[in-house]
Amino acid sequence: MGVVMAGYSIYVRPDLLQLFWAGMQAGDFITDAVVPINTSRRTGRRILMEAGGVRPRRGRYLKGRCLTFGQREEVAVLRAQGCSLRQIGAAIGRSASTVSRELRRNTKAGSSYRATSAHAMAYERASRPKPAKLHTNLVLRGKVEDDLKKKYSPEQIAGRLLVEFPDELEMRVSPETIYQSLYVQSRGALKRDLTLCLRTGRAVRHPSRKTGQRKNRIPEMINISERPPEVADRSVPGHWEGDLIIGKGNQTAIGTLVERTTNYTMLVHLPDGYKAEQMRDALTAKIKTLPDALRHSLTWDQGIEMQDWKTVKVDTGIDIYFCDPHSPWQRGINENTNGLLRQYFPKGTDLSIHSAADLDWVAAELNDRPRKRLEFRKPIELIEGLLLQ
Repeated sequence: MGVVMAGYSIYVRPDLLQLFWAGMQAGDFITDAVVPINTSRRTGRRILMEAGGVRPRRGRYLKGRCLTFGQREEVAVLRAQGCSLRQIGAAIGRSASTVSRELRRNTKAGSSYRATSAHAMAYERASRPKPAKLHTNLVLRGKVEDDLKKKYSPEQIAGRLLVEFPDELEMRVSPETIYQSLYVQSRGALKRDLTLCLRTGRAVRHPSRKTGQRKNRIPEMINISERPPEVADRSVPGHWEGDLIIGKGNQTAIGTLVERTTNYTMLVHLPDGYKAEQMRDALTAKIKTLPDALRHSLTWDQGIEMQDWKTVKVDTGIDIYFCDPHSPWQRGINENTNGLLRQYFPKGTDLSIHSAADLDWVAAELNDRPRKRLEFRKPIELIEGLLLQ
């Protein structure tokens, strides 16, 4: 039935799914939107992809006559305790007849009443989808498909139908219906391939956000454009670029720090994960191993792991700047170094199995490797004198 949660599909819990969609519509990232439903980012992305990025109507305005999952759990507990229908109804604020109907309809044959299976049965019974207009009206669907292939937008198609068929109500369709028929494949109308004809060409619909609505995961970050000129020309050592290399299932990571002038590399051990507080403590400890002369600046991408950057700055005395979104070239040396590190830490592997000593050994080997950019000198040769200060 799809994504499994608490022993059954999360799709039978429209109340939970709506919490996720409300977060996405409010401007949350997937990572933040899945927090209220206690699941992973991967699950959130799957929910988003399977729905085509379109928030479902189901569960958005739950009717008061429908029992909630919590009420069904209470019914199961009280039923197991031998309470009467009236006692159960009083406990959940419903009539005895409602409880009786619930037990009769949603108890699997040969077993006792269980909240999970009862909720799933009620969900399936309530599914009475109305056929999409573009699914039942073949003439209208053909017209819409032809116009999409001409690169017309849904708004242009809907408007043109009014001009060409002013007296035929059956030949009218809203832009939103066209979008939903494209992105929500369960409606069985337009083929997903036709999304390529839209201006964006997206296979998944993105939430519409007003300017400034999207939450900034990193508070009051300082943009890379504000770095001093000496960082760009690499004339002064002590300016670093940082990032993470991610392991199997996005569950583990290693922090990477590369000095811009010498290519000297340090690796940050993150055995317990890479949440903000874990990254803060590990990064601070690693930077403190450097002499003050090598603590000028650090440039990072806008990853959520750097939420506590201000604490790192105060504790280490290093200035921290952030790249523009989707601009890895602004940390080019770090990106190239991460590519070299994949020789030691292949993609799709568990990075938590490597000890701090393992990481130090890999960094030492990389720093002893001659580099063409350095005229085949080694990073350790260029920085060794500064490290001893």
